[in-house]
Amino acid sequence: MIYFAPLKKQALLALLIFSTLLAFFSYSPLALGAPARIKDIINIEGIRENQLIGYGLVVGLNGTGDSLNNSPFTRQSLQAMLERLGVNTRGETVRTKNVAAVMITANLPPFATQGSRIDISVSSLGDSDSLQGGTLLVTPLLGADGEVYAIAQGSVLINGFKAQGDGATIISGVPTTGRISNGGLIEREANFKLGAQRSLRLALRNPDLTTARRIALGINDYLGTGAATPEDPATVRLTLPQNFNGNIVDLLTDIEQLVIQTDLVAKVVIDENSGIIVMGKDVRVSTVAIAQSNLTVTIAETPEVSQPNPLTLGQTVVLPRTDLSVEMAGSNLAMVNQSVTLQELVDGLNSLGISPRDLIAILQAIKSAGALQAEMEVL
Repeated sequence: MIYFAPLKKQALLALLIFSTLLAFFSYSPLALGAPARIKDIINIEGIRENQLIGYGLVVGLNGTGDSLNNSPFTRQSLQAMLERLGVNTRGETVRTKNVAAVMITANLPPFATQGSRIDISVSSLGDSDSLQGGTLLVTPLLGADGEVYAIAQGSVLINGFKAQGDGATIISGVPTTGRISNGGLIEREANFKLGAQRSLRLALRNPDLTTARRIALGINDYLGTGAATPEDPATVRLTLPQNFNGNIVDLLTDIEQLVIQTDLVAKVVIDENSGIIVMGKDVRVSTVAIAQSNLTVTIAETPEVSQPNPLTLGQTVVLPRTDLSVEMAGSNLAMVNQSVTLQELVDGLNSLGISPRDLIAILQAIKSAGALQAEMEVL
């Protein structure tokens, strides 16, 4: 049995919302370790994106480009580009404001083929005011190995805008970043042949020893052979059986639909900035006594006007008057029995009439006392 002080009215609304959220997480299927398909809880080795990056020039800006005196890299890039096109501007003073140096980023999808297109992001590198109306010139996109995997070019679309007059300026969004839909043309494919693999690893998105073992057992039961082996909480090794009729792609297609009962670590996640607390179903508390009190300080300013005697030469002054009161709202010492459930813990702590931020402090204190049988993560 848990005994708590009555709920305070001023915390009722916040605690009602908080209790509802915690009750949802307590009884939702996800919190109970819901069954899930293997394809929804793992990543397959080799099936991944690759990040690309490039440096280029955006032209056609309406006077909102880089200042060449303040952005020497823009001036050098412009001169180098013009020289490649047969125009020599070395030693000449170029004052254009219609050019901006930009960084290009993109993700190369797994198994993307030559000639297919990808979206790219464009970000200003200098002191350009806006990329609105600009056109990105041909820019090679490099991978981590230094090889060119795609070529980017096209008209830049931005989500923000900037309007400026003599006395006011309005900026909405970020006009110095934009995207080019299908602006990247793939020139080189990632060298990975999935169908030729005889063995690969399945990486769990939420590492857990129990879940990894259940995945291996489910695959082996389905195939009737020891094709899957759990290597660690995050990895299951999958080997193509000798008598399997197909390649590794066929095997992955067959097993990714298998349903596995996932498992969760008892964890309490706390975001101190927003006051959000999320508890897992298996969180347990050992026997512990809890007392919580709030200190309320009220300050009221009621200044008074002091008038001088009519026959004197004094001045009218305002005299400060402060009414200060301190109220200590305390609660009784509450006993929380050993191995209470999550719902009992939440109901009991809510009955103390505390706010979510006070609950954060209580949970941290319970953890420091060694009575909270769960992992605590503070964001």
